Amino acid sequence: MKKINTLLFLLGSILLSTSLMAQESASDIIAKMQEQQRGKSSYINMTMKVIRPDWTRTMQMKSWSKGTDDFFLVLLTAPAKDKGSASLKRYKEMWSWTPSIERTIKISPSMMSQSWMGSDFTNDDLMKGASVVKDYSHQLLGKEEVNGYECYKIEMIPHEDAAVVWGKVIVWVTTDRVYNQIKVENYDEDMYLVNTLNCYDVKDLGGRKLPSRMEMVPADEEGKKTVMIYNEAKFNQKIADSFFTQQNMKRVR
Repeated sequence: MKKINTLLFLLGSILLSTSLMAQESASDIIAKMQEQQRGKSSYINMTMKVIRPDWTRTMQMKSWSKGTDDFFLVLLTAPAKDKGSASLKRYKEMWSWTPSIERTIKISPSMMSQSWMGSDFTNDDLMKGASVVKDYSHQLLGKEEVNGYECYKIEMIPHEDAAVVWGKVIVWVTTDRVYNQIKVENYDEDMYLVNTLNCYDVKDLGGRKLPSRMEMVPADEEGKKTVMIYNEAKFNQKIADSFFTQQNMKRVR
């Protein structure tokens, strides 16, 4: 009888676990994807390569974030002519700093779709201007294998009052309970594909298994792409809100 009760208990636990997994919504998956990418705070050292048919430009960068959408800072550390250039997000306001001309520019919502430092990433992509959790509704379209991973395929449609760049976003997130973003398609307001982000080379970064190489490829522009490589990452370290200020943007190293 004891063995039967134990078996029934285990069977019930499995059924409950399966039921909870089935109830996981598209919004839950997107929220867990974002937490996997950023944690409560993050520091990332990265290399960006802007690749064109006849030239390649390489930049070294550092980024810091805190909170889900509140604070974000990106600093260029190379090449020498761009060293010290920085972009800052503090709540809903954003600025860029160019040390060579000692000029701070406030980034308006109309500038969020513009290219960041001549790359295929937009200001919105780098500065996380829009919230993938709060600014979009989410619908689970099914599951697909992408880049060697079984993924949830989720459609994100912006809320009518949301200040976002894209008319639609489709994102693929791994089903392995790690919730890594593996692919993203960004569409304009007319539902034409603008660019595609593919993520590869999952590695241990800051104690998390994360894609270490991301490629943003514009649609219908053969030979063009921007590659982002994560060299180092740290998560959930203490960062004061005062780190994310215009004053610190000009002096951080």
